[in-house]
Amino acid sequence: MTLANTATMADNTRLKIAVQKKGRLTDNSFEMLKDAGLKFTRDRDHLVAYGENLPVDLMLVRDDDIPELVADGICDAGILGQNVAEEYRGEDENPGFTEARVLDYGRCRLSVAVTQDDSASGLADLAGKRIATTYPNLLARTLKSRGVEAEVVLLKGAVEIAPRLGKADAICDLVSTGNTLRANRLRELEPIFESAACLITTNREIETSKQDLLDRLLRRIDGVLAVNESKYIMLHAPRARLAEITGLLPGAESPTVLPLEGSDDKVAVHAVCRESVFWETLENLKSAGASAVLVLPVEKMLA
Repeated sequence: MTLANTATMADNTRLKIAVQKKGRLTDNSFEMLKDAGLKFTRDRDHLVAYGENLPVDLMLVRDDDIPELVADGICDAGILGQNVAEEYRGEDENPGFTEARVLDYGRCRLSVAVTQDDSASGLADLAGKRIATTYPNLLARTLKSRGVEAEVVLLKGAVEIAPRLGKADAICDLVSTGNTLRANRLRELEPIFESAACLITTNREIETSKQDLLDRLLRRIDGVLAVNESKYIMLHAPRARLAEITGLLPGAESPTVLPLEGSDDKVAVHAVCRESVFWETLENLKSAGASAVLVLPVEKMLA
């Protein structure tokens, strides 16, 4: 069964989003869509997760196939790593899709690594060497921009053992913790691309009803992203130190200031902080004269 035939199994009037069937982004992608209010009938052994409460279907595919599915308009959108999207893009300024949102999970980096006994201190030291990778376009683009002439060796898997097999002098692969590199007696030389999960949308025209639904979904995703680090803070503040205290609230827009019953010299302050609130933040607020400080999680937010 072809990818195109798989996609047409779903009603063509329904919004189709390509999602990695199995991998490091799968669970987080489903969780984010769930937080955006979507419910699915899902079976990992099947190729489609059917949307129950909205006409949205998830096409469960290999991550490498997602850029092509979206570029060809077979799927209206896709969730994948920026590394995969950029590798597909290559030198093409219009790959057929647009990066609509950068998401807050799946962070990693594409790095060049060498053996632990290699004396190289930077990418320039690999001139004339062989570098094995599954990301030839991203690597070649970086080498070209740096003016480094090296041989790019394409491997489909097990890149980290290429130096031991004598197939390459260095590798270029995804790194998150670095444990895989250390296990293979490699050291990270230089990162060349920072990546996170992203949502891409097709550049092809889609039906108005599906476009409206996609726009609605993007607004919900914006709300999900906004609340992940946001906190709702309530406190009492002396009127005389109100400006100082509100200035300590991280990432807050104009707070709500309310009079306190029976107190002329104090007010209640309510604010949504869009940055992390640490213990140091609360201690600084206390030192500035704030009292009755309460920090609450934000469940949903829609701008």
